[in-house]
Amino acid sequence: MRALRVHERGGPQHLVEEEAAIPSPGIGDVLVRVHVASFTPTELEWPSTWVDRAGRDRRPSVPGHEVSGVVTALGYGTTGLAVGEAVYGLTDWYRDGAAAEYVAVEARNLARKPDRLDHRTAAALPMVALTAQQALFDHGGLARGQALAVLGAGGGVGTFAVQLARAAGARVVAVARPWANDLLRGLGAEVFVDVGRAPLPEVDLVFDLIGGEPLRRACATVRVGATVVSVVEDPPVEENRRGRFFVVEPSRPQLQELGKRVLAGELHPVVGSVWPLSEGRAAFEAKHRGAQPGKSVLLVTEES
Repeated sequence: MRALRVHERGGPQHLVEEEAAIPSPGIGDVLVRVHVASFTPTELEWPSTWVDRAGRDRRPSVPGHEVSGVVTALGYGTTGLAVGEAVYGLTDWYRDGAAAEYVAVEARNLARKPDRLDHRTAAALPMVALTAQQALFDHGGLARGQALAVLGAGGGVGTFAVQLARAAGARVVAVARPWANDLLRGLGAEVFVDVGRAPLPEVDLVFDLIGGEPLRRACATVRVGATVVSVVEDPPVEENRRGRFFVVEPSRPQLQELGKRVLAGELHPVVGSVWPLSEGRAAFEAKHRGAQPGKSVLLVTEES
């Protein structure tokens, strides 16, 4: 099969498209013929990209942990999905991802793809939808009438978080680069703040997607009693403020519910660009340069 792989540590310049063996589905797995994959620009910095759960070097590694495709085979003992079903979801961080023609995935990490949800949108949904849902509500406890600040609101997770918060009746402060102003206001942000400034101190929840100095400024100025949730690093919150770092977890029930809301027109994943698998390196490099809204996806198989 064709696969986008990386043999040595470093940036996207080390990604190459090459021939690789089709993986065999293990116990509880399904083998998916990938139609569209998506990725997180920082994947090549994750320890799990380079080692398995036992700490063994697993190079060359295939990135891209969001997939939409069709089940072609079942591993021993796999239940809940069938050959021929269209599915979408997350792949394991410590295993090869979906930037390839085939990927072996734990069946429990996947949901059936609704017929009216196209593969490009489906591949752009799992990471952004589950991360935003879990950050705002499972970890942040966001409620109607509260105010939320999203640090790094212009990307895939940020644009989805803005929409989820607005749909829940919260007020949204979008913190991003100036190029994202119109996009974020169109998605429902009431206030736009340049990422070079701290968010408004009266917000109840800060959702951080960038870390570093913007996160430190937010933790220092956010009001007493507020919560700061980050997917990048432990928030350095001051006294009487709550800080939480988390890693998104696959959830078939949450993904199914969010997929229904997308189909109903309540939520709109932002697909910023579509690249063929052969240009996977360029896709990673473009996201690293910034100024690209939403998610970038890799087209592996032409949709029927």
